[in-house]
Amino acid sequence: MKNIFGYVAFVLPFICSGAANAQLYNPCDKQATHETRQLFYSMQRLVGAGAIFGHHDDTAYGIGWCYEPNHSDVKTVTGSYPGLYGWDLAKIEHDSTRDINGIPFKLQKKLVREAYDRGGINTFCWHMDNPANGKTAWDTSMRTVKELLPGGAYHHVYVKWLEKGADYMAGLKGPNGEAIPILFRPFHELTGNWFWWCANTSTPEEFKDLWRFTVDYMRHTKKLHNLLIVFSAADFDSEADFMLRYPGDDYADLIGFDNYCYNSVPDYQKKLDMRLGILDAIAAKNHKLVCLPETGYEQIPQADWWTKVLLPTIAKHKTSYVMAWRNGRADHYYVPYPGQVSEEDFKQFFNSPQVLFENRLAPLAVYGRYIAP
Repeated sequence: MKNIFGYVAFVLPFICSGAANAQLYNPCDKQATHETRQLFYSMQRLVGAGAIFGHHDDTAYGIGWCYEPNHSDVKTVTGSYPGLYGWDLAKIEHDSTRDINGIPFKLQKKLVREAYDRGGINTFCWHMDNPANGKTAWDTSMRTVKELLPGGAYHHVYVKWLEKGADYMAGLKGPNGEAIPILFRPFHELTGNWFWWCANTSTPEEFKDLWRFTVDYMRHTKKLHNLLIVFSAADFDSEADFMLRYPGDDYADLIGFDNYCYNSVPDYQKKLDMRLGILDAIAAKNHKLVCLPETGYEQIPQADWWTKVLLPTIAKHKTSYVMAWRNGRADHYYVPYPGQVSEEDFKQFFNSPQVLFENRLAPLAVYGRYIAP
């Protein structure tokens, strides 16, 4: 407890300084709920005081365990849950009882609520199957985006699927019946070529039209006002590249990109640094927050990767949050577990004042309400 209060004493000057010297901007949804607004303001104040660390499917499963209450590989190693939790809506479009990674939606809903109750933040992506042919999100055999727009051959299918995702998110409620704020990240990695919504299957205008339709549907038709919208690209090398498919400031609150470390660690670090720099400039002009919604080094073979590669790079920039991908299998994981080669380095990463896990985030009351320790 002493460490938490010490951190609050450390971080509050940054927050107060940011609030005093910089204007806070409203969410792009002018009818955003109180909790959603408070979260957006809090995340703005925290820029420069530490990047919030997240992990996809963190409390659902990990290495050697599955669906065990209060379990987390991050917590087992560090003593704290991550500050941000990633989830997937995929398969909700088919009325499935489980998401794309096998998590029962009933359990996922419970875990979202638990994260919120602890003062953590929840974010959702959606590996939606291709509405035009029922194949997976990775099907790029046709120009699907155009056919999902109003007047398109499969617009009616898309709307039905959107409704199912919207209804699910509408059911995510806090202890007083309030809508739990969600960082909603549709059409992620949109500048790639591997999903049906990617750059190789649509024109920039078609994509922007679908993005706007999707957000308008959630916001105006389904009356979801608990969503902060995350625009998340893949590869890009310039501001023009990134902005080519950007739907406009009324349709995004955070801007980011997914960037994984593969064989060349120096190449990863160089590209990460360059792209975060580009987004820092865009965010300053467009009043957005910068994030790294997916990253990691599969199996983390470099023992000091956390403190020598990831941390110094994100700390150079105005990174709001960074999320590591899931611990899905013994050969497919992105945060360490006990005995893993980067375990001790991850603990150092956790102890850095430049990163916020849940133990440091929760006392800051990002939703405008106190969280009991």
